[in-house]
Amino acid sequence: MKKATRKEIETIRQRLLERYSDAVTELEYRNLFELVIAVALSAQCTDKRVNLITPALFEKYPDPQSLAGANVEEVKELIRSCSFFNNKAVNIVKMAQRVVEAYGGEVPLDEKELVTLPGVGQKTAHVVMIEYTGANLMAVDTHVFRVAHRLGLSDDATALKTEETLVKKFKSDLHQLHQGMVLFGRYICTAQKPKCDTECFLGDLCKSTESFKAR
Repeated sequence: MKKATRKEIETIRQRLLERYSDAVTELEYRNLFELVIAVALSAQCTDKRVNLITPALFEKYPDPQSLAGANVEEVKELIRSCSFFNNKAVNIVKMAQRVVEAYGGEVPLDEKELVTLPGVGQKTAHVVMIEYTGANLMAVDTHVFRVAHRLGLSDDATALKTEETLVKKFKSDLHQLHQGMVLFGRYICTAQKPKCDTECFLGDLCKSTESFKAR
């Protein structure tokens, strides 16, 4: 697959920024604690599903202190419809315990400290920082990975390598480009039956268009 040229990369950047200038996460949250939990639950699960789960979870455990003392089995029941709910229940309880024990009940708003929380990897930390602070960071989920490869922005085999490549190529406005690529991949450049002929505003720059049209 061909790689995007410098000129094409700049055009992709401008179109994404214009189309998604006000884009934010579709996860529903009221504070940093709820955002971290929601992002952690969203791994390999849809935002729509997470938004159905979290109201009852946050009502019962509205802060790190209450979640830290939670019965894991009760947490599992509340998030049962989420993928990998067993591991996620254990992790979010341990996460809350660490927030209480190490940070006095306040979720740390620092990437290096966030990744010390159970269940929070680099991608989750970046998504939290992007959404909550507008940090100039990139996070690569399944949508961003797919979009980056179809547009010839990356041919890397892993999400982390793809992230490094996107940071080098875009450099600035990374938080908005992340949000835009997520929404573009979720609703237009979908995994199955992408809307190439009807809704795509990057079709002339796509390196995969013909293969999708031929399906």
